[in-house]
Amino acid sequence: MADLIVGLSAERVAANLRRVRELISDAGRDPDEVQILAAVKYLPASELPALARGGVTLVGENRAQQLIAKREATGDLFVWDFIGALQSRKVRDLVGRVRYIHSVDSDSALEQLRRHGTAQTEVLVQVNVAGEAGKAGIAPRQLPAFLARCPVRVVGLMTMPPLASDPERSRPHFARLAELAAHHGLRHLSMGTSQDFVVAAQEGATIVRLGTTLFTGAA
Repeated sequence: MADLIVGLSAERVAANLRRVRELISDAGRDPDEVQILAAVKYLPASELPALARGGVTLVGENRAQQLIAKREATGDLFVWDFIGALQSRKVRDLVGRVRYIHSVDSDSALEQLRRHGTAQTEVLVQVNVAGEAGKAGIAPRQLPAFLARCPVRVVGLMTMPPLASDPERSRPHFARLAELAAHHGLRHLSMGTSQDFVVAAQEGATIVRLGTTLFTGAA
């Protein structure tokens, strides 16, 4: 497990946030159309106020219990999304605590959403666009039936492409997700992380999930 990030600088976060927006603009997108989500898995709750001082308003956590604890510790500083692998037994804990759940991809999760979801519950469906064996996400061909079974509002799609050192290798996977979202009339595309968010933005991302790019170094 990676070490926790401590000693966060609000000034560095602000500078990195500006740089990310500049890169998105340089890529031909309106930065106001691309939400920058800070992935805080490796930030302790005590570091989160520095994110807020640096201008971050949207955060995501990979673990339900950590999300609950960090949300309680920070009050109204942030909008929270859940971005990690979704265990169906955690759905009840997340409903009402997050804006979006980004990673719905199983019938067991749909059943829990049927039991515990509300009219306000909104989710993104995770799609395994690349067809990687053992990776989370439904197959593209399963998407129409999965959307039809979902008992709550689906606002978009999410994907994690195969790990690659060259961001361009992610482009066809991002483009395919954008095609699927457009075909089904879905607004949001949650795709792109610190290493490939510029390519994701070019292919239509509306939410990019950034960690170290915001926290530690120059973007």
